[in-house]
Amino acid sequence: MLYYLHSWAGEGWSLLALFGPVAFRAALAAVFAFVLCVAAGRPFIAWLRRRKIEEDVGKKDSQFLIEKHAQKKHTPTMGGVVLVGSALLATVLFARLDVPFVPLAVFGALAMGAVGFYDDWIKLNRKGQKGLSIKGKLFFQFLVGGIAGAVLLHYGDAETGSMVAVPFVERALWPALGYGYIAWAALVFTGSTNAVNLTDGLDGLATLCTLTAAAVFGLLAYLAGSAGLSANLGVPGVAGAGELCVVCAALFGACLGFLWFNAHPAEVFMGDTGSLPLGSLLGLVALSIRQELLLVLVGGVFVAEALSVLIQIFSFRCFGRRVFLIAPLHHHLEKVGWSETKIVSRFFIVSVLLAVCGVATLRL
Repeated sequence: MLYYLHSWAGEGWSLLALFGPVAFRAALAAVFAFVLCVAAGRPFIAWLRRRKIEEDVGKKDSQFLIEKHAQKKHTPTMGGVVLVGSALLATVLFARLDVPFVPLAVFGALAMGAVGFYDDWIKLNRKGQKGLSIKGKLFFQFLVGGIAGAVLLHYGDAETGSMVAVPFVERALWPALGYGYIAWAALVFTGSTNAVNLTDGLDGLATLCTLTAAAVFGLLAYLAGSAGLSANLGVPGVAGAGELCVVCAALFGACLGFLWFNAHPAEVFMGDTGSLPLGSLLGLVALSIRQELLLVLVGGVFVAEALSVLIQIFSFRCFGRRVFLIAPLHHHLEKVGWSETKIVSRFFIVSVLLAVCGVATLRL
């Protein structure tokens, strides 16, 4: 919203012209989201404690995890309300709302936030239930992802609107999916949302890995929105995509602010209220700038976590054997003997290296 102030700036209001450049607004969005998340975090955590909205470790599937995480029993959860709220408020304030990608990102995050909130509410208020069913989650994820795909297809360029950029492959060979892009968007959205959700199992893990992915895709969005830079670097040019830089910056700042309380030992957990919207935002940004496949590389930690669960399910149902001691991967490493801080630190290091590799593809 503040972007529109620059168009009113006269000679006596030259400072308002600073709200024009997207890079400046992205920086402001990151700082604003960080400050808001930190400022609102403390009183919100206190409110959660008074309401006894706390983690229930007794609903974990493994006795090992119940015992291992026993000290987290009374840690407040659903902190994702502050995390996502800070990111979205910063987005609304500093991004251009007339660019379709921005309201689409807000819509996707709010929709998944509502699903996550309901899932957390079931866990907290219904004894014996572990949240919304898998089928229920998948239904809403595919639905929102399909709507996003239809919107992107409608507003996309006639030639490249359904195109999928393939790293290391010439642009002439990139596939155009036509109306099949809607199904592709639903798949990417659902995969990204669930991958981040599955990674959210240790203090600060999902938050740190989201930081690196948000930074890389903020840069990619900025490049995609510049015709000259996108052409020089081989990035798909998408008109208006630069505004997603503001969205990613807001997400980056909010994650930093939430990490203030979520770092080990965590004072609050984000819950599905936070993890589902984080994954949806990353997925929607990747779809909007036609970099869905690069998300697999940059978000490699999320991919590994999701694959560990899929492999475990497939192996157990087909062969009656488990590949991992516990899935997702971070819990397997816990049972192997790694400390929580070591797992989070090393996963974060890997996510940074993958982010660097993702940026390096711009020159190939």
